[in-house]
Amino acid sequence: MRRSVALILVAMAGTAWGQDGVYNLGDVVVTAPSQASRFPGASIGEDVLAPLRSSTSDTASLLRDIPGVSLYGAGGVSSLPVIHGLADDRLRVQVDGMDLIAACPNHMNPALSYIDPTGVGDIKVYSGITPVSVGGDSIGGSIVVESAKPQFAQSGTGRLTTGELGAFYRSNGDAIGANARVTLASEKLSVTYTGSTAQSDNYVAGENFKAATATGRPGHALPLDEVGSTAYKSTNQALDIALRSDNHLFDLKYTHQNIPFENFPNQRMDMTGNDSDQVDLGYTGQYRWGVLKARAYHEETRHQMDFGDDKRYWYGSASGSGVDGSPCSPIGSTCAAGMPMDTEGKTTGASVKGDILLSERDTLRVGGEYQSYRLDDWWAPSGAGMWPGTFWNINDGQRDRYALFGEWEARFTPQWTSLLGLRHETVEMDTGNVRGYNTASGAMGNQYADMNAFNAKGHGKTDQNWDLTALARYTPNANGTYEFGYAQKTRSPNLYERYTWSTWSMAAVMNNFVGDGNGYVGNLNLKPEVAHTLSATADWHDAAREQWGLKVTPYYTYIQDYIDAQCLPGTTCTANKFNVLQYVNQSAQLYGMDVSGNYLLASTPGYGNFTATGVLSYVKGENRTTGDNLYNIMPLNAKLAVAQRLGNWTNTVEAQFVAGKHDVSKVRNEIQTGGYSLFNLRSSYEWKQARLDVGIENLFDKAYSLPLGGAYAGQGKTMSINGIPWGVAVPGMGRTFYTSLNYKF
Repeated sequence: MRRSVALILVAMAGTAWGQDGVYNLGDVVVTAPSQASRFPGASIGEDVLAPLRSSTSDTASLLRDIPGVSLYGAGGVSSLPVIHGLADDRLRVQVDGMDLIAACPNHMNPALSYIDPTGVGDIKVYSGITPVSVGGDSIGGSIVVESAKPQFAQSGTGRLTTGELGAFYRSNGDAIGANARVTLASEKLSVTYTGSTAQSDNYVAGENFKAATATGRPGHALPLDEVGSTAYKSTNQALDIALRSDNHLFDLKYTHQNIPFENFPNQRMDMTGNDSDQVDLGYTGQYRWGVLKARAYHEETRHQMDFGDDKRYWYGSASGSGVDGSPCSPIGSTCAAGMPMDTEGKTTGASVKGDILLSERDTLRVGGEYQSYRLDDWWAPSGAGMWPGTFWNINDGQRDRYALFGEWEARFTPQWTSLLGLRHETVEMDTGNVRGYNTASGAMGNQYADMNAFNAKGHGKTDQNWDLTALARYTPNANGTYEFGYAQKTRSPNLYERYTWSTWSMAAVMNNFVGDGNGYVGNLNLKPEVAHTLSATADWHDAAREQWGLKVTPYYTYIQDYIDAQCLPGTTCTANKFNVLQYVNQSAQLYGMDVSGNYLLASTPGYGNFTATGVLSYVKGENRTTGDNLYNIMPLNAKLAVAQRLGNWTNTVEAQFVAGKHDVSKVRNEIQTGGYSLFNLRSSYEWKQARLDVGIENLFDKAYSLPLGGAYAGQGKTMSINGIPWGVAVPGMGRTFYTSLNYKF
């Protein structure tokens, strides 16, 4: 009844492809009780994480090789993952069991930015049809990130002392960093300290991408190939105390993050401070009837924004005349050199989940979750006309979730397995009254009228949301698996989508998640998004999954009340410039296909194994109400690689191909980008206690624009809606040499 099963997933260049859009990267052995789901989120294990960590300080980029997954460009540690065209809050992202929320009007601190790549122990990715036990308040997939599991001394061995030290260097941006992990443990108690730091200067593109007249602060000119506002510095520390007794494990973890600065090339502001404290308490118990898991956590974030050095363009003069480029000296009541913005977010959550083994055939999963989120977002006055008021973008924002779910998994025959799940969530939202700067002044937009109109309305909203999942898998023989299913998933708007209120262009452009340069205004009348997804998977392979494999996953999603954007009512939007938009419910559809394959080219005693791999992804997104294209849809892309493994050596040659992005969102004046191809080399050597990684990204120093990088706002005057030139996309990074060394003791 409680036997263990070993699942060994092996594939292309260390990549195994799981079921129905769930992908497993690396040679991973998972041992679990028999009630573990047969529809698991596949693990990205250490074999794959180790070489990827060397080239990035952005945890989201560890997902970049998964079919159907792409990344919104952002700061150096804050990319936003996309699954099948759905990103950010449309995905459920958990870090060590915590549902963290971006506390920023530009989403500069998303969930994955709170853990450094060197601290990641395992990642599970659920795409396509997501089980309700790992879904909720999302319409895309789910991403579950966990730090390394606590280690204990083996029975009879006494005390365990172990750890790891590492460091890296990357040439482009002169990025450097270090990491440490130290564990002191007995058979029942484990104490682990984890720390990491990473920093980088601005990176450079493959060639000059901006005009010689590009604006900037006097005396602070940037080279024409330097991508402004891409520097960052981040430090993460954690203390983990774990206690085990027989079949019970308690885990208490405290985490602190300090980011003194992280600049954003596609936002009008930069992060000038982000301090977060997290307390996370978890319990896992193995009982005769199954497994019980419980968790409680609390997180507080204090987030600050202003102009970094590349955007520090002096606004105004001592007389308040607004002379661009004139030094603001002295800084006093009529003149300021920046625009401070502060955000404070608090998240408290709890969950209980039981995996109940009803029989050899049937497993029942039931659970409940609670999350309380509080947000304040205020901007202190900093220039002429702003005094005496503080601008309250969100005042006492509240968002509470209550969820219950049930899931039944059955293996009717050795060939047929099914999964049925139902989830209900209540989402309650509210906010207090707001105010502008000097609201009596008509010189700063319509703050007075906007404020009164917003405060006169009721702000409380309650949504009743339902999720449904139905999956079936058919395995006729050892060479093929076929899976198909349907899911309904629901997401309520976030606080910024519902409650940002000012139509003043300068305030609106500070509320922008996607880096497109436009300004955004909330909508109190937004309804939850409801997505209906159909997906099928055909997976062919040799019986041992070692010689070859081919997997094809087509999918279709229709979204009712999709939250898109429209030109702010009462205004006229202009082509080829930035405008003020408002969130609005419309309908949308996305469809596409992921194809992946692997083939063992050769296996020789003298030269090792050579494995070819390939991944191709295509997605199309359409607004069914307006006929427009959805924003930030990754164009057709493919990745090919050949990996050699010989003893302790692993060498890889990789080519990435991306088509031009021409199906763009007209309402957002999205910038088109050209197609490109990139070539990468990487190599690693492992000793018993050490690992060396070296590599070259963008081998031929190719110049290209990031398809999902947004509009370039990395330098110069960014405060006004047209303070930056339209039509320049954020460029990708030029050639980079990197190396890292890790030592275990």
